[in-house]
Amino acid sequence: MARKVERFEDLIAWQKARQLTAEIYRVGAHGEFSKDFGLRDQIRRAAVSVMSNIVEGFKRGSRGRISLVSRYRKSILCRSSLSTLYCSGCRIH
Repeated sequence: MARKVERFEDLIAWQKARQLTAEIYRVGAHGEFSKDFGLRDQIRRAAVSVMSNIVEGFKRGSRGRISLVSRYRKSILCRSSLSTLYCSGCRIH
């Protein structure tokens, strides 16, 4: 039986994206890759974007009767909160 998804953290896709992001931060902290600031930072931003897009899509999937503008605003706020909350610790995980 499938687990019920109540939060975006329950999504396997988001969990895998978070693992990938943490690994990219880890790899990007050492060796030659860490010296190519432009490439390193671009790959990090792309990895964070994957996590953010999953959250944004999850939040937009709400079945409530919310106006389109309100739903869009909610998903953007959630996306920026996610980036701040989860990615500030990516280097640690």
